[in-house]
Amino acid sequence: MKPPYLGCIADDFTGATDLASNLVRSGMRVVQTIGIPSEPPSEEVDAIVIALKSRTIPANQAVEQSLAALQWLRAQQVQQVYFKYCSTFDSTPEGNIGPVTDALMDALGTEFTIACPAFPENGRSVYKGYLFAGDVLLQESGMRNHPLTPMTDSNLVRVLQAQTKRRVGLVDHSYVRRGSDAVSVRIAELRSEGVEIAIVDAIDNDDLLAMGPALAGLPLVTAGSGVAVGLPANFGVTASDLAARLPAAHGRRAIVSGSCSVATNAQVADFRQRGGAAFSIDPMQIVAGVDVVSEALAWADKLLDAGPVLVYATAEPEAVKTTQAKLGVEEAGQMVEHALSQIARGLVAKGVGQLVVAGGETSGACVQALGIDRMRIGPAIAPGVPWCHAQSRYALTDGIHVTLKSGNFGTTDFFTKAFEQLT
Repeated sequence: MKPPYLGCIADDFTGATDLASNLVRSGMRVVQTIGIPSEPPSEEVDAIVIALKSRTIPANQAVEQSLAALQWLRAQQVQQVYFKYCSTFDSTPEGNIGPVTDALMDALGTEFTIACPAFPENGRSVYKGYLFAGDVLLQESGMRNHPLTPMTDSNLVRVLQAQTKRRVGLVDHSYVRRGSDAVSVRIAELRSEGVEIAIVDAIDNDDLLAMGPALAGLPLVTAGSGVAVGLPANFGVTASDLAARLPAAHGRRAIVSGSCSVATNAQVADFRQRGGAAFSIDPMQIVAGVDVVSEALAWADKLLDAGPVLVYATAEPEAVKTTQAKLGVEEAGQMVEHALSQIARGLVAKGVGQLVVAGGETSGACVQALGIDRMRIGPAIAPGVPWCHAQSRYALTDGIHVTLKSGNFGTTDFFTKAFEQLT
């Protein structure tokens, strides 16, 4: 088989499908693995995306896992490596974006790469090195209240410089708007000045496409998923609907939501306002010894035949802070993730063949609980959020359709329109 063009390392599971979706819509055949595979791919693909759960773990562990993923990808003879992080540059002053980038650069022996979380279709743009979420600076968005990686500085040069041993510079929009040749010239200038990582501005898809050719020769690209739309053309790949074809969908329908983002809160509220059946998980009930998993599954079993059901632990920021104050940030998150992952597995065992999971940490826990080790990427429901097809030993049918939605992504009616796409 022909070796894949791109080998990608994603720092969470929803981010992996986000990246894979952008590659698929640009014509690449993509398989996403959950964790590092034990064997080479069984089919010829243009890109492999390895989904790790490394965004919020200790930096040394994130580096170790990312290097192991790189080793496997290099064994598959990929032509370019892509380190994918969130479009909101989720990180702490200690990492993990900077330490992982440093380690990958060292391992690949490269002296330069770019960093660009921009994804304009989802409201993430970078201008003069500042990251915007919609019309506001990142630090003024809901990300300032993120329970694990609160983002309080929008200056990406400053944020990344605090995490890396390398000098960070900027390719600002005055170069990007003039096209790939100007970007290449600016990169050469920065390299001559000793810059090894450059934040690149992008405010629309034209910027991402202009950026693509200038990145063709880099061994390593680090970015959100947006930059991916400009890379397939470097390998002679053009857009095709064939890349997104999946088997026909079957089975009952359900949503499991653990994200507490502003977007997901609105999606939960919209689903309930439309009359959708919804069951709320309270972390304090778990602490009190209530078997919320059994309660949720018994509740769902009576309603699944009538339409999609929603099980959620989504809450407003103040409620999240109260819970964290009582239980601790890490313990509260792990308890909810575990409960939701067991509920997801139970739902699939009850015949759910179409499953939406909201939230990066929740998605990671759910696919692991379902024993999913790889997914074929299909059509997008919203920018960066595709339907996927996977095998699970808990499924009653031949595989399940699953979508892993980043907390911040999707329109308010996402939970409704996701299933309409499969019917």
